[in-house]
Formats: sequence, structure tokens, C-alpha cells
Amino acid sequence: MKAFKLENEPKIPTGFKTPDAYFENFSAKVLEQIAEKEVKVIPIYKRKKNIALLVAAVLIIGLLIPVVNYYNTSSKELDEAALETYLAYQSNINQYDLIKELDTKDIETLNKNVALEQETLEDILASNPNLENLISE
Repeated sequence: MKAFKLENEPKIPTGFKTPDAYFENFSAKVLEQIAEKEVKVIPIYKRKKNIALLVAAVLIIGLLIPVVNYYNTSSKELDEAALETYLAYQSNINQYDLIKELDTKDIETLNKNVALEQETLEDILASNPNLENLISE
């Protein structure tokens, strides 16, 4: 293999050259460019409009939050249909368990709310084939 000598080989010019007296005038050119740029000053009276708009936006959002919460909350009250379907599909609850949990106030309110007419009662007894079961219960 041929020995490689770095100093003896012809060198390729880089292509980058600095202009004449570039570094002598460099600091003066930089200072000229810095002096040309002026800082934009915003007066305080113009900033008040932006602050007023910001305060108004915060107040509007603050007032709308309770309204949105009121309309988005679902009702947590238990309606009769949901309670009835829950009790109907629970296999481990029977009528005797429910009767044990009733108070005298509950029984009185049930008596007030349930108003059967004579005709309705006769229709139920006539159409039901398990009359003995109804009488025994």
C-alpha cells in the first residue's frame, strides 16, 4: 500500500472567503443595526381596553358555569318506574321482605293512595283464575 502524506498532497480551496476589512467594520455595522430597531411602546390607556375585555370575559364565564351545571345535572330523585323495575328484577326480594320494611306511616299513605272502585275489584277477581291464592294472601 502506498504511504499517504497529508502535507504533500494538493489541497482543495474551501470556497468561503471573508471580504476585505470585514472584521474591522463588523462592530460598527452591528451597532448600526441594533440602533435602527425601536421598541414598540404600548401606552397604559390602550391596555385598559384589553384588561376590560378580559375581565368581562371572565365574569361572563363565571356566571355561565352555574347555569350550565344546572342544565347538565341529571335528576337524582328515584322515580316510581325505576324503583318498580329494580324490585321486579331482584330475585332475592319477595313481598314479605318488603312488608317487613314498611312502617305504619307507609301503610297509611298506601291506603290513601290506593283507591279501588268496586267494579275494578270485581273485574280483577272475575278474570283471575287463581282466586284461592289471592284470598289466602
